[in-house]
Amino acid sequence: MRADSSRYIVLAVDNPLRHLPSRAGSSLPAYGGMPRYVVGSQAASVLSAVAREHGLLEVAAWPITSLGLHCVVYGLPAGRPREPLLQALASDPRVRLAQPLQDFGVLGDAGVRDGAALPNRPDASPLRYNDPYIGLQRGFAELGAAQAHRSSQGRDVPVAVVDTGVDTGHVDLQGRIAAQRDLVAAGAGAPSFAQDRHGTQVAGVIAAVANNAQGIVGIAPQSRLSIYKACWYTAAGPTAGARCNSFTLAKALAAVLESDARIVNLSLGGPADPLLDLLLQQVLRQRRIVIAALPLSGRREGFPAATPGVIVVGAAGGVGAQPPVPGVLLAPGRDVLTLAPGDRYDFASGSSIAAAHASGVAALLLGADASPDGPTDGPAMQALLSASAAADRPAQINAEAALAQLALRARVAAR
Repeated sequence: MRADSSRYIVLAVDNPLRHLPSRAGSSLPAYGGMPRYVVGSQAASVLSAVAREHGLLEVAAWPITSLGLHCVVYGLPAGRPREPLLQALASDPRVRLAQPLQDFGVLGDAGVRDGAALPNRPDASPLRYNDPYIGLQRGFAELGAAQAHRSSQGRDVPVAVVDTGVDTGHVDLQGRIAAQRDLVAAGAGAPSFAQDRHGTQVAGVIAAVANNAQGIVGIAPQSRLSIYKACWYTAAGPTAGARCNSFTLAKALAAVLESDARIVNLSLGGPADPLLDLLLQQVLRQRRIVIAALPLSGRREGFPAATPGVIVVGAAGGVGAQPPVPGVLLAPGRDVLTLAPGDRYDFASGSSIAAAHASGVAALLLGADASPDGPTDGPAMQALLSASAAADRPAQINAEAALAQLALRARVAAR
């Protein structure tokens, strides 16, 4: 599936939520620890009939309990064109959803530098930090993050990062990783997990530890991250960028639905996808805040950027910045110093990094929120972040200004 998605489809049928013995079906090993919900007899009968009628080969299956669906990835018979099959399945009343297995990608700079650790020379800190590279964090300064930290550092705000793996053992992430799930490999702990570059960059921007005399400071250095690896690097290596597909992303979003995450960072994108959109809508209905990267096209299109309620963020000075795209926020996303695997540090660019900055600011706001008028969902957070933009930097968010707006609302509500 990861090598060539063009010969696979995703099919979903109704599967009413119920506890069943394990012999009645199967669930993926990656769902260990969740309630064991499996395919019911009605869904199993439908799937068996559909597969037999069309000569389909089941490759993987998993329940999406929050939607009452059972999903299956099928391989196509040799020589069978995909589009006519999908059309036939779409008109089958037994089938809730039939779509191609689609490819997605992370939206960061695919370029890889030598990865050498920066020299450990101290730079002057603008406030109270002893982290040696704070003076090199231009994005941190542009956001007013140091000033914002006087009010909030995002203490214990749960943030889900759906991405590649992350170097969770990085010296600048110690104590910040609450959970990790590998939804690409057979189970968590695959060697590539800690070597993945893109997720490590995103995690560093959001939550790198402050005042540990190491490296950098994250935008929300006291937030806690849950890492869902849904994307992987191909044999071409990191320079080719990381890929994901409908299957791995659906598993990740289903896992997020079972978590306590208040913020979901999606620094990735691709085509419109019916299954992923259903899951994302459910995430939003649970009043979670979803922050996504602006696609390379500079338009709000495809998954996840086109889903109403998602906060879309572009790189300030990058794609979509001149003029700002209506409804799209901007954040630092060019030559941002962040983490690299192996206790290293490097610069990264792209709307992936901009989205990570916005997720960090959102965590600061949730960590400081003591007002009934605070950002309780995506639209409220979007409004607060939009209001933080300065007149000379339209659409570019500012953490200090956003927290000031929140404090003002709290004072008004207390009168």
